[in-house]
Amino acid sequence: MVKIRMSRYGKHKDPIYRIVAVDSRRKRDGSYLSLLGTLNKNINQKIKLNKEEILKYLKNGAQPSETVKNILKAEGVWKEFLNSPKV
Repeated sequence: MVKIRMSRYGKHKDPIYRIVAVDSRRKRDGSYLSLLGTLNKNINQKIKLNKEEILKYLKNGAQPSETVKNILKAEGVWKEFLNSPKV
């Protein structure tokens, strides 16, 4: 099963998070299938998302974590996914 979740990197006490698509059996910071965005909490919560890639994974059944789901809702991607035509 593919999950969309956050992976931590950066320096000690200076984290940056990657939003990644990953096999659910992998470790938090292990290898991932695709990099979907970044979240830098140190620079006013700066968020960069690859919306097309995220929508592709969601339409194919990927499950976002609660934190990622909240970020997608705040950025409007979740609403776009719910309003997209079902295949």
